[in-house]
Amino acid sequence: MERKLVRMLSRSKIIPYILLIAGVLVQCTEALPPGDPDNGGLALPEGFEAVVVVDSIGPARHLAVNKNGDIYIKMRFAHEEGENIGLRDTNNDGKVDIIKRFGVFDQKGYYATGMRIYKDFLYYSTASTVYRQKLTRGKLIPESEPEVILTDDYQNSIYGYSHIAKPLTFDDDGHMYVPFGSPGDVCQSKEQNRMPGALGLDPCPELEWHGGIWQFDANKLGQVQKDGYRYATGIRSVVGMDWNHHDNTLYALQHGRDNMHRNWPDLYSPWQSAMLPSEEFLRIQDGTDAGWPYYYYDHMQGKKLLNPEYGGDGKKEGKGAEYEQPIIGFPGHWAPNDLHFYQGDQFPDHYKNGAFIAFHGSTIRAPFPQAGYFIGFVPFKNGKFGEWEVFAEGFTQVDKIVDTDDAGYRPMGIAMGPDGSLYLSESEHGKIWRVMYKGDKKTFGPGQLAQMEEHKKLPHIKTPDEIKDDLTPLRAEAGAILYNRYCGTCHMSNGKGDGSRFPPIAGSEWVKGDQQILIDVVLSGLSGPIEVNGKYFDGVMPPVDYLEDEEIAQILTYIRREFGDNAPPVGSYYVKQGRYFAKKKKEEQNKDL
Repeated sequence: MERKLVRMLSRSKIIPYILLIAGVLVQCTEALPPGDPDNGGLALPEGFEAVVVVDSIGPARHLAVNKNGDIYIKMRFAHEEGENIGLRDTNNDGKVDIIKRFGVFDQKGYYATGMRIYKDFLYYSTASTVYRQKLTRGKLIPESEPEVILTDDYQNSIYGYSHIAKPLTFDDDGHMYVPFGSPGDVCQSKEQNRMPGALGLDPCPELEWHGGIWQFDANKLGQVQKDGYRYATGIRSVVGMDWNHHDNTLYALQHGRDNMHRNWPDLYSPWQSAMLPSEEFLRIQDGTDAGWPYYYYDHMQGKKLLNPEYGGDGKKEGKGAEYEQPIIGFPGHWAPNDLHFYQGDQFPDHYKNGAFIAFHGSTIRAPFPQAGYFIGFVPFKNGKFGEWEVFAEGFTQVDKIVDTDDAGYRPMGIAMGPDGSLYLSESEHGKIWRVMYKGDKKTFGPGQLAQMEEHKKLPHIKTPDEIKDDLTPLRAEAGAILYNRYCGTCHMSNGKGDGSRFPPIAGSEWVKGDQQILIDVVLSGLSGPIEVNGKYFDGVMPPVDYLEDEEIAQILTYIRREFGDNAPPVGSYYVKQGRYFAKKKKEEQNKDL
């Protein structure tokens, strides 16, 4: 009887399908490649392993993984051979064997971010454009020509532009979602943008075209922003978002505003400015308003508060409770740059339907250590999200990050492979990890999670102590040595100059004013006549651009502390940014000659 049944099933072609399914299951559980001995430098929960798929392909942003395991990376900068990279592992050893560039060459393509697969099309974005290409079965590189889905003429916005990253996600009904970030910090006029003490515009006119998420037809070519529908508003800047297919809802992570102490020193201390405002993990529905620019979230007080530009003082709630509240408020400036809801079966049940978050890491937490730089996880059980956890750590490669450049790697993108492995990208060098679970899923639980909980005590994750973790004395001490070596001979060790040729810097507006002006003076040099403390000087200060970014930052931190009425410190990130603009200015001057 049994043999007869088998013959009948074979003839009906059911057996081959059963065998095929069984083979897929075996492949998914037994064909995982070995992890690297050190897990690629990552600390992971017990039972997990990581293998470095590829190393140093260049600054990488978001990534996507196809059904056959091919990996697609959105690169940070334009490249003449294409702004995207395709990766293939031909022998399943976990290491990439084939690396190919493809896509468009767009000189305006900086700040490129999005990379997603939807309906067998590869969608990707630059700062200005969303493209797609049809994936070719069996081929690593799409053979179709790029199609333009959406164009953003951001450079001609009447409000200016900033926060122009274009992450992408798709729902189950043929819609594509794209954020349009705020042109500034808190909706001020272009003349007063980020100016200390400047008030915000009320009502905020930018919200018509900025500070929200728009819904588009995922299959319609040649769209512009006005062809879309403003799905949500009051969201300053989004780089990480994902459509959760488990509950059929959009989720996004907001980057909070900047410069609370710099612009409002009487209301916010440097410590508060480092911790606030919170980075908001938001559930987004049609019509959601998260409150920007009028309100920000304070995770320590657990409420939305009125921004100082609109009359707030760090305590006033106003109508904050009427706006969308975050699921979780993460500490300030952690820069959540990707979000992925895990739908796979390889990982333990604890991770099913939960949210993985890539924290790119802060740039403006000085004078406290920079923070973030890890992969977090928020579990989802019984219809509710739980407390956030550390899932993958070790990207920083140093114990304490004084400036952003100290971090070895900055986590950027997250994607799931066909077998449930998790792929992670980073934006400094272009290293890609594949994270796999090889332990016993039945025994995974509190013990393994407790081990990762200890990582919350690390300097780049913990809440810093307002006194003990202030790095200003350390950086100022190093800056004093450099100042006396390179600057003291002209400006004197007391900062008062020589009274004739070399101007004083002590008490000077040049020192305690806008740090970008001061940075440019150091990098570009300065020639007179200039007025300092009521007296004119007509000498020449040559550029000091031969020093490293961190050395310049230490010098400027020292002189602002000693001679600038204890003005805020300068971070090397801003020196690096200033060096770029100084180079551009010099190029323009050479053109005029």
